[in-house]
This record gives sequence, structure tokens and C-alpha cells, in this order.
Amino acid sequence: MALPTKGRVILDTTVGEIEIELWSKETPKTCRNFIALAMEGYYDGVIFHRVVPGFLVQTGDKTGTGGGGESFYGEPFEDEIHPRLRFSHRGLVAMANNGTKNSNDSQFFITLDRADELHGKHTLFGRCIGDTVYNVMKIGEMELDADGRPVYPPKIKSVRIVENPFDDIVPRITAAEKRAQQRAKEQAQREREDEQRKKGAKKNVKLLSFGADEDAGDEEETTTFKKKPIYRPELVDNPQKVVAVPDFVSQPSSSSRTKSPAVASEAPKESKTEKSAKKKEDKKNDDITKIREQHAREQSASESSRKAEIEKMEAEIRKLQKRRDGNTSDDEEAARKKAKKSYLGEELAKYAKSRGLHKKGKKRDEGDVLAALTSFRGKLQNTMLLDEAEEGAEGGATANVEEGTGAGGGGGGEEEGMEIDDDTGFMGHALHFSKDNTEETDKAERDYEVIDPRARGAKAKEEERERKKAALKAKGGAVSGGRYRRQ
Repeated sequence: MALPTKGRVILDTTVGEIEIELWSKETPKTCRNFIALAMEGYYDGVIFHRVVPGFLVQTGDKTGTGGGGESFYGEPFEDEIHPRLRFSHRGLVAMANNGTKNSNDSQFFITLDRADELHGKHTLFGRCIGDTVYNVMKIGEMELDADGRPVYPPKIKSVRIVENPFDDIVPRITAAEKRAQQRAKEQAQREREDEQRKKGAKKNVKLLSFGADEDAGDEEETTTFKKKPIYRPELVDNPQKVVAVPDFVSQPSSSSRTKSPAVASEAPKESKTEKSAKKKEDKKNDDITKIREQHAREQSASESSRKAEIEKMEAEIRKLQKRRDGNTSDDEEAARKKAKKSYLGEELAKYAKSRGLHKKGKKRDEGDVLAALTSFRGKLQNTMLLDEAEEGAEGGATANVEEGTGAGGGGGGEEEGMEIDDDTGFMGHALHFSKDNTEETDKAERDYEVIDPRARGAKAKEEERERKKAALKAKGGAVSGGRYRRQ
């Protein structure tokens, strides 16, 4: 069963990423040292200087020799041996030491297989998770020299902290500041090389130098000599006699004449270089101060957000305690009383009013409906009684009507009364069904006949059996005991 952890970092190496899960609860001091060095950028550019195939890979030494390293605390710190943490499989991360107890600094190693012999001697503080352990195995398969060092050692490019369990760590210098300083150093080195290259281009390489003059040439400044003019006097219009001047007489004067402007010209050059160097130093200082200010702003923002969260949680806790004790504030009671209705509730109330659901005469309307129904029921009963009475007197009424029409046919034809629709005979109609409806039942059975294939097959077999019996009887055979025999 895996231990509950808090802390995760990712090593970005030249062979791929290595994701490490830290056991900060069991080894807090070791994990704090590791994360602080990662925040300071200590592991950036560090190589894997030692590889033992099938056993471990080691890194964390800034010098790359295996004899260096420093801790965040300024001195080696003690071991943190936990009984539940054992070297039982590959991918486990532990601190390296110099062979004695309590000598941990910055170097650490990752196991490539089970290593029970290391238990109790080294602090185990994390493990590789996911498929990134195969990148560690790739480092363990690299080509080695006679001393067990990789011929082409892989390098840690950067360390990315995914989850920091220690929010109170204040690094001495951040990784961003360290990278800025490194870039400034490289830039200064390039500029120095360019200046040296430019100075070298001004030297007169045509002059021969001897061993005795090398030291003097280094001390003295470079001088340029004016060449003697070469011409033919016979070709000039006004020929003048050329007097040969010895070298020991002409050479000092020429050197003295040429030396003074050279010295004068070098003074402004030196002032320019000093100005450019000052500007670069000011720029570097500005970059570092900006990075530090940004880091301070981020820390203050995180602290303010943490304080706001804590205040919010304390307010919620106070509310819960008041509710539990039954002491609710007056403001909360007033807010509950004056709770606003939702827009949906108001619209539903409007439609309910338009439908008449909230009228006071609702019961009266229902009583009217019931009264109408009972009156209609009574009317139906009355019509049924009237129909029975009319059936008895139907014969006499028809005879009287015929006589009246025969006697006073002329008078009846003159007066035509208003036609009134008082036909209520439909109320006395009754629906009767015949008791014997076998015809309809037979028709339904014919229309909705259910055919069973097994019954059809059994019926076919029975017919075949009857046909065979009939054929045997025609031939003169008899049946006895389920068998046919000839008579």
C-alpha cells in the first residue's frame, strides 16, 4: 500500500522528464533541502556523474566529480531513516553520503533494481512515478568509461516544482535570478573576447619579433612606424639632392612623433570601454533588482490571499457555531423575513390568478355544477317515466287524431303554429344487446385464429396415420397391440 504523500517535482533532463513523488511527511528535512535547492536552481546543468548498471544512477554534484555538493542548511544534515520506507524496487530516490552517517548534502541517486543492502544507510525520500522511470532505466544503459562514468553524461536542464509542501521556504536566490546572472556573465565574457579580437586586429603583424623583444613588446604599447618614401629623383621636375640619413638618427624622432598621438588616442578608448562596462553593470543590477521585486510581489500576493482565505474560513466557523448554539443574528432573521420572491414564482402567481384558481367563489361554482348535474339526472328519470306512460295511451291518441283531421281538415290547415324544438325523447333511449351473439363470436374466432406450428405438425402426422390405417384396411390387414398384421 502506497504511503500518503505531499510534494511532486519534475526533472527535465536530456533523456526526458523524470517525475518524482516526495515523502515530505516521513522525511521533512530532506524534502525541504531538495525543494529549496531546486528553487534556487542548484540542480540546473548538473550531470549524472555516476552510473552502476542494474544498481543506481547518481547526480546532484555541481562540480560533476562526485566529491562536491552543499546543502541548503549550510552544512551536512542528519539522516531520516523510516521503518516503512525500504529499497524494495526500482525508481526509489535517496540521498547520497560520503560513507558515514549524517553526511547528507545535495547529491542523490535513483535505484535501478531492488537494493536491500542500502536500507538503514541512506535516507529514502521519494520515488519515480508513471512511465518516467523508463527514462531512468535509459540512463542506466548508457556507455561507460573505465571509471564508471558515462561517456556522454546526461544532464538536468531544469527542475519544475509541481506541488510544494513547504510554503515557508525563502530561497537565498531564485532560479530566475541565477539564470539572469549566468546570462550576464556569458554576455560579459563574449564582449571581452570581442574587444580582444578587435585589439588583435590593429597590431602590425608584419613586424618580426624575437625572443629578447617579446617581454619589452608586452610592456610597451604598440607603435606604428612611418615608411620611407620610395621615388626616383630624376623623374621629378625640380630635382633635389637626397641626403641619406642614418637609421639611428631618424628612428627615435619618428618613434617619438608617432608615440605621442598613439598614447593620446588610447585615452579616449579606455574611457569608452569603462563607460560601456559601467552601463552593462547597471543593466545587470537593474535586471536582478526587478527579478527580486517581482519575487517579493508574488510572495506578498500569496500571503494576502492566504490571509483572506483564513479570515473567510474563520467567519464561516463562527457562523456555524452560532447556528449550533441557536444564536442567530437579527440581520439574518430580517433577511429571512424579507426574502425576495423569485421571478419564476411571480410569473406563476400571475398565471394562476388568470386561471381563477385563487377566487373566493370556487366552492360556489362547484355547487352550481353539482346542482346542474342532479337536475339533469332528475330530468332523465322523468322522461323515462313519461315514455312508459305514453306507450299505454299510444293507441287511443292515434285514433283521435285521425278523426279530428277527417272532421275539421279545412280549419286545421288554415292555422299554422310556431315550430318549437321540444324533442326530449332522446333522453329515454336505451341501448340493448342480444343475449345470444354466437355469430359475432364465431366471426371473431375466424378473424383472429391463432396457428400453432406444433399443432399443425401433430395434425399432419395424425392424418398420415389415419391414411395408412385406411390403406391397410383396404388391403385386408388388421391392427392389434399397436402393430399391423395380415389376416
